[in-house]
Amino acid sequence: MGDALEFEWDEENTRHLAAHNVMPVEFEQVMNNDPLDLDCDVVNEEERYRAVGLTDGGRFLLVAYTVRRDKIRAVTAFPASASNKRDFLE
Repeated sequence: MGDALEFEWDEENTRHLAAHNVMPVEFEQVMNNDPLDLDCDVVNEEERYRAVGLTDGGRFLLVAYTVRRDKIRAVTAFPASASNKRDFLE
């Protein structure tokens, strides 16, 4: 990936974020605000990453994503747990 992050959005992933009261712009903010990488798993032969970070408004989110064709594709995002917040702040 280059310097500027690019994102892949469609109805499926935006709807999934909305189910957790997260807007795509908040997901993008977390990814651009130096999130803490937590882990990576392989799901259906695709690497899925988890990270925790802050939106520009100070909201802690746990995000899951994959990379397709050099673009970040949100899988899900939701408010971070207390332990995820501690991990990020340490």
